[in-house]
Amino acid sequence: MPGLLVDLEAVRREARTFFHNARGSHDWEHSERVFRLAWRIAMREGADPNVVLPAALLHDIGRDTEFHAEGRVCHAAVGAALARDVLKRIGLEPVLSERICHCIASHRYRGEVRPQTIEAEVLFDADKLDSIGAVGIGRAFLFAGEVGARLHDPAVDPEKSQPYTPDDTAYREYLVKLRHIKDRMLTETGREIAEDRHRYMTEFFDRLNKEVQGIL
Repeated sequence: MPGLLVDLEAVRREARTFFHNARGSHDWEHSERVFRLAWRIAMREGADPNVVLPAALLHDIGRDTEFHAEGRVCHAAVGAALARDVLKRIGLEPVLSERICHCIASHRYRGEVRPQTIEAEVLFDADKLDSIGAVGIGRAFLFAGEVGARLHDPAVDPEKSQPYTPDDTAYREYLVKLRHIKDRMLTETGREIAEDRHRYMTEFFDRLNKEVQGIL
């Protein structure tokens, strides 16, 4: 991409090394989809692509650590620390590196660090958009399979069930997180994209419940 100060191919090569054993719900293709969404949103929102695009490629490099810890560590915090080392290796200057690492540290939906820059807001939105709509439905079922959850339980109580258990179904993820995402968007562009994806996802889970109950 012309005009960029960051060697994105160098970042991409480094980032991909963290995904050799990645599971389908959070694999390298997810990072590439987030990269494309982040580019689209950044161009409309006036965000700096030198910050947004490397952050998109690196944002989930701590995911494998979180998965093996069954959610007891935050992949965003781990990823920001790992990214700092990656960016140093490829020779990025420290100020730009820290701006990128803030995006990574603050991209998690349930994270304690909140986005403080437009670039961090763009990454947050791009990552969340990939968890709703048709792609989001597919990823939710992939993750449920990865943790050994059942196909569906329309009576699941999100307050009493736990993640990384047989109760951690795609529908539970919808109730706990996915149905709320459109209201958590931080950019105008993100909100526009989220509306359509949310509508499709809601219709899907409504139909799933009816099919399971034998209504359809």
